[in-house]
Amino acid sequence: MFNDGGYQMKNISVPLAMALAASLLSFVSWSKQPNILWIITDDHRPDAISAYNQATRGTNESYLGYVSSPNIDALAKEGVLFTKAFNQAPACGTSRTSMHSGRYPFRTGKYAWEQVHQDADFMTPAVSESLRDAGYGTAIIGKTHHGIRKHFNGKSDIFDLEIEFNRDLHRNGFGGWYSTGAYGLTDGVLLRRDATETIMYADGTKKVITLSKADRLLNAEEQAVKASVEEEFDILRAYTRINKGLILGGVNPQPADKTVDAYITKEFIRYLDNADKTYSSSWGAQFQGADTNKPVFVNLGFHLPHTPVLPPKEFRDQFKDKMYHLPEFDTEELATFVPQQMQIYNESKTHAMKPEEQQQAIRDYYAFSAFGDHLIGKAVKAFKDYSNKQGREYLIVFTIGDHGWHLGEQGIMAKFGSWKESLNGAVIVVSSDKQTFPAGKVIDKLVEYVDFAPTMMAAADIQVESMEYDYLDGKDLALVVNNPDLERDYILGEMNLVSGHRAYLRSHDFAFSMRTRDKRTTAQTPYLNDNITWALTAAPLKVDMALYDLRNDPLERNNLAYTKEYLALAQWFRQKLGNIVLGDGRVEMDWSTKNSYNISNFADGADDKTLDIPKELIPPKGIKDIQRPNY
Repeated sequence: MFNDGGYQMKNISVPLAMALAASLLSFVSWSKQPNILWIITDDHRPDAISAYNQATRGTNESYLGYVSSPNIDALAKEGVLFTKAFNQAPACGTSRTSMHSGRYPFRTGKYAWEQVHQDADFMTPAVSESLRDAGYGTAIIGKTHHGIRKHFNGKSDIFDLEIEFNRDLHRNGFGGWYSTGAYGLTDGVLLRRDATETIMYADGTKKVITLSKADRLLNAEEQAVKASVEEEFDILRAYTRINKGLILGGVNPQPADKTVDAYITKEFIRYLDNADKTYSSSWGAQFQGADTNKPVFVNLGFHLPHTPVLPPKEFRDQFKDKMYHLPEFDTEELATFVPQQMQIYNESKTHAMKPEEQQQAIRDYYAFSAFGDHLIGKAVKAFKDYSNKQGREYLIVFTIGDHGWHLGEQGIMAKFGSWKESLNGAVIVVSSDKQTFPAGKVIDKLVEYVDFAPTMMAAADIQVESMEYDYLDGKDLALVVNNPDLERDYILGEMNLVSGHRAYLRSHDFAFSMRTRDKRTTAQTPYLNDNITWALTAAPLKVDMALYDLRNDPLERNNLAYTKEYLALAQWFRQKLGNIVLGDGRVEMDWSTKNSYNISNFADGADDKTLDIPKELIPPKGIKDIQRPNY
C-alpha cells in the first residue's frame, strides 16, 4: 500500500508502483526549480551603484562623485552582493561567450569576435541549453551577443526565443540612435568605410547623418547636417582612432519610455504578460509567451550604459549640475606602459578632451546608468509578479556590466585593458530562498563571470559538482556564500582585441598581465597552437609584462614588472599564468571550419587556483625608492 496524504493505492503491481514513484520524484524535483532571471548590463561600472560604493567605500558616491541607483540598492538588500567579480575578457562578445559557456576563453577558443559553433568536438552546452534540457522554457531579450551557434553555418538556436535589440528593435524603427558603423581597426590597420547614424525623433521622423565615406571626405552638406544634429543633442564624440565618432555623451532623442532599452524592458514584460498564448511584439512579429507549465529562464540584456551614451532628458537633468573628480593621469604613469598598453591608450585616450568635456562624459554616463536602474526596477517587479502568480520560487542574477569602462583612468575612455576598470564588475544574487542567498550579505571573495552558469544550473537542480559537468570552469556562488573555506587565490582572463593576445591573472594583492602570442591574427589551419610556448621563453621585454602591487597602488598607476625590485616576481607570474592559459587545455580553433582545432596540454593541471608565491619574491608592502623601468 502506498499512502500519500490519506489517498490509498492498493493492489498495484511493483513495476507500476515504481513508475509512479519515479514520476512523483520527478515532479518534486521539477517543482523545486525556480524561475531564473539573468540581467546583464553593458559597459557598466559597479561604482555606478550606491550599494556597491557603500560596501566598498562606506559612502553612496563613487570616488568620482554622485550616482543614483535606488532600485538596484533595494535589490542588493534582498540578496547577496559580490563586490570582487571579474570578467574573463573585457569586451562584449568575448565576455558573454565565456559567461554563457561557463568556460574561460582559452578553453572555448574564442578570443575576439569569432562566431563559435557547437559542431566542434570540444564544445560543451551553453547554460540555456542545460536549463532547457532540465525542463526550462528559455528566452533571451535585448543585447544577446553570445556568439554561439548550434551548428556550423547555422543559427544560434540555444534559446527557445531570441529578441535582439539591434536586429529586431533598431532596424524596425524603435529607439533613439542607430549606428551602421564607424572607423575601425583590423590587425592594427585603420580602415575607412561608409558609416551613418540614424536619429529617430519622438514624433516619429528620422534623420540620417554621415560619419564617414570609404572613398572621400565628407562634403559641406554632409558636414553641416552632422554638425546641426550634434548641436541639437549636445553630442560629445571621441576622436581617437578606434573610437572615432564614438558618442560619449549627449541627450537621447526619445523620452525615457521610448529608448531602445525601454523597449527591451517592454518586450520582456510582454513575454511574461502573454504567458501561454501567442502575442504581437512592438514591431508586429508573432511570438509565444512564457509557458507556465515550465520554469522560465530569461537572459535580459540591457544595452546601456554602452555607447552611444545618451540618457533621456528627465534623467540627464538630474545630473546636469553635478561636478565630478576627474581621474588622475600623468606622463610618469604613461612612461610605465608596455607596447600593448600603449596601443590601447593611443586608440582610446582622453588627453585631448577639455575638462568640461570630461565632466560631461562622466555626468552622462552616470545619468544613463541611473536610467538603467529605473528600467531594472520595472523588470524585476514584473518577474517577481509573474513568479508569485505562478506560485514558483525565483532566482535573480544581476551581472553589473559584461565588463567595465574607464572614465579617464589610465588616460582612456574605453574597455579592452587588463586594468581593474575594464575587468572588475559586481554581481547581485537574489533568491526567494533566503537560506541559500541571505538578504543583505556582502561577499568580498574573488569570483569570476564563469561562476554564473553553474550558479543558475545548480539552482535548477542540476548536479554541477558531478563529473558530467567537469567542463565548467566556475563555481556555484551558493557554495561561495555558504562555505567559508571555499576561496580561490586568483582570477583569469584572456582576449585578442585591439592590442593582440593578452592574458591576465589577479589576486587580492597583485594584478599581472602579459602578451601570450607573438601574432595578432585569429586562429587558422594549420597554425593552431603553433609555437605555443613563445610567451614562456621569449625575452622578457617582448612579452609586455605588467605588474601592479595593489597593496600600494590600488588604482594601478605604476607598472613595476621591469623594476629591479619586482622583476623576479613578474617572471614568476609569467610562468604561472603562461602555463595555465597556454598549456592547461588551451584551444585554438579555426572557426571557418567545422572541426579543425588543437588543444594544448603541456601543463595539464596548472590552473590549481592557488598562488604559492615564494616569500622571498614578494617585496615588502610600502617599499619606497623603486627604480622605474627603462625600456
